[in-house]
Amino acid sequence: MKHSFLGFGLAAAMAVSGAAASAQTALTYLFPAPDFLPAFAPFQLALGKGYYEEAGLDVTFRIGQGGADVAAQVAVGNADLGGGMGDTSMIVRANGLPIQGVAVLGGQGLTHIAWRDDSGITGPADFGGQSIGVIGFQDTAYYNLLAVLAANGMSRSDADIQGLGSGGLIQNMIAGSVSVMSGVPEWIVAVEDAGVPLTVIPARDVFPAQAQAILASDAMIAENPEAVRGFVQATIRAIEDIIADPHQAAADYVQIVDRHAENVEQIERIMRFYVDSVYAPAEGRPLGAFDEAQLQEIQDFYMANEIIATAVPISDVYTNDFVTE
Repeated sequence: MKHSFLGFGLAAAMAVSGAAASAQTALTYLFPAPDFLPAFAPFQLALGKGYYEEAGLDVTFRIGQGGADVAAQVAVGNADLGGGMGDTSMIVRANGLPIQGVAVLGGQGLTHIAWRDDSGITGPADFGGQSIGVIGFQDTAYYNLLAVLAANGMSRSDADIQGLGSGGLIQNMIAGSVSVMSGVPEWIVAVEDAGVPLTVIPARDVFPAQAQAILASDAMIAENPEAVRGFVQATIRAIEDIIADPHQAAADYVQIVDRHAENVEQIERIMRFYVDSVYAPAEGRPLGAFDEAQLQEIQDFYMANEIIATAVPISDVYTNDFVTE
């Protein structure tokens, strides 16, 4: 009798477990670059710490071929959600892709401008004639660089801007082949860790540069709003963990993404950079929320500099409906 009771209990537990598993909503998230990059730490932490599962989601990560590919795949439904920048939706929506930003992952901007201390540069006003590295010419960091130049009375033709890819950008900054870079925190930390002193400023000092964003199609928002809400809030929860304790977050992250296990100190430095200069909340809006006035300013600059050919209603490129309960 005892054996039968235990067997019944096990069967019941398995049935409950199976029911819980079947209740999970499958969701695919597409990264624009390899998912082991520290920029994507909030997603890895949210997955590894069970935050997506608690939100009722069975999340699968996939890797796309850059931001344009992510936007296209999300727009046609080949991925449920994807990663981009806070300005991505205004660029691709003008090309007919019905994409919106559903969260921006920080109150500050991702792009930072750094220059070698041995270059003689004292600030962006000295960028004329300098060799400046970016990863490419269809990238937000490049567009943000153009805004920094414009704020100092210069255009793209006033500097030697080179598209080098992420690896080439780091290598050329270390070698001194370029004196200035427009990029993201982990690249800057990599150059500094190679023994190159840098001066760093946020592009946001002169332009409303945006952080990373979670992108969704209009159809996904209409048909699966609770899945979108669950993913957004679980990801923001992971960012809040990083803000609260970067040291512990770095330790947790390298357990989840073990290729970084030997670099936990560098990962912590990168996370502290993100906490101070990217994730830091903007006054007057919750973490994750877009600022419509900032997006309008970006679109105006992009139109004036022929980065985009068609303006779209700014209210169509984002929603803040999912960032709070």
